[in-house]
Amino acid sequence: MESIGELIRKELMAQERTVSWFARKLSCDRSNIYRLFDKHSIDTSLLYRISQVLQRNFFEDLSENFKKSQGV
Repeated sequence: MESIGELIRKELMAQERTVSWFARKLSCDRSNIYRLFDKHSIDTSLLYRISQVLQRNFFEDLSENFKKSQGV
């Protein structure tokens, strides 16, 4: 299972967005974005904001990963 940070990084790259753009949208420093890419867990309110900015439901991705790990 890929970490949430890796899923976010891949989506940002797939959308051909820069880290600077993403940092501006989240109102944070670029260095925070790079640290985010290394995370295996994330606060739900931040994940909600990220999902809105990137227009992708990362909660759904996590749910699918959970189902796969449970054999559902």
